[in-house]
Amino acid sequence: MKHHWVFIAIGVLVGGVCGWFYLSSIGCSSGGCIISAHPLNSTLYGSLMGGLTGSTIHGFIQKRSPNEQQP
Repeated sequence: MKHHWVFIAIGVLVGGVCGWFYLSSIGCSSGGCIISAHPLNSTLYGSLMGGLTGSTIHGFIQKRSPNEQQP
């Protein structure tokens, strides 16, 4: 059960960094883009997507591993 939170935390951190990097490298010059117009929005969106991805990856790993017990 603790491994699930580790995957989510890593996903949140990586997603936040990717969201900030997307803003700094591509961004939105006109300011009309809701997500990529502000640093906080892009970082939070990246963190959310990273957390969801980390949770999904943990689910795939748990289904493939025959040694772990399912609750």
